[in-house]
Amino acid sequence: MDYPVIVLAQPRAVRLVSTGRLRGPVLHLLLDDPSVATRSSEEAHDLARALAEIEGGTNARLMAQAARSSIFPSGRPHANFVNAAFAYWRPRERNRFNDAGFGAWYAAFEKQTAVVEVICHISRELERIRHWNAAVEWSEMWASFAGSYVDLRSVDPPPDCLHPDVEVGYPPGNTLARETRDAGHNGIVYRSVRDPGGTCLVALWPHAVQSVTQGVIVRTTWSGSRTPAIEIS
Repeated sequence: MDYPVIVLAQPRAVRLVSTGRLRGPVLHLLLDDPSVATRSSEEAHDLARALAEIEGGTNARLMAQAARSSIFPSGRPHANFVNAAFAYWRPRERNRFNDAGFGAWYAAFEKQTAVVEVICHISRELERIRHWNAAVEWSEMWASFAGSYVDLRSVDPPPDCLHPDVEVGYPPGNTLARETRDAGHNGIVYRSVRDPGGTCLVALWPHAVQSVTQGVIVRTTWSGSRTPAIEIS
């Protein structure tokens, strides 16, 4: 790996997370059953714990997290969102800097770049099914990042891993990510492939994602057009 390595101190970078991930455990809806209200607080607590264990035994993300519990943070705000990014990945496809086997936390220095990036990914899925009607809500998740990062921003010409064609860019990107982790670096900083002038980073370890806070909701809506409407609340 022959790329610059910097000591990064980035106070804020944003990841857009589908609001579907903000919902509580599905089985916990059973706790709303009227019969639960007649139980003692101890019985209700035991029931909640039992439901959590059942869901944990069938939830792929929770199972992966349990198997690698030593690397996942706990007891800090929004740790579950950080852990989800690393414990769950697309099973049959790679991303630019991670494949099926280990997740990553992607973020952008500016909100605009984060929006452009998620629109690109959803648009690619809609193109596959040739159905340009969808609505996705996202929550901003801001975090800070520090430590050693491979820095691709000044590399000229841009490396193959930043090629806009995913078939060309993703394989070398995954190779670089593995080399970066093996070298003990926290991640990679790079120019956004989808938003000219934007900057992105990928954290390759859960502990590298610090001081997570939730921001506003962003709604993207496709109504028969390849260009979605964007609303911020």
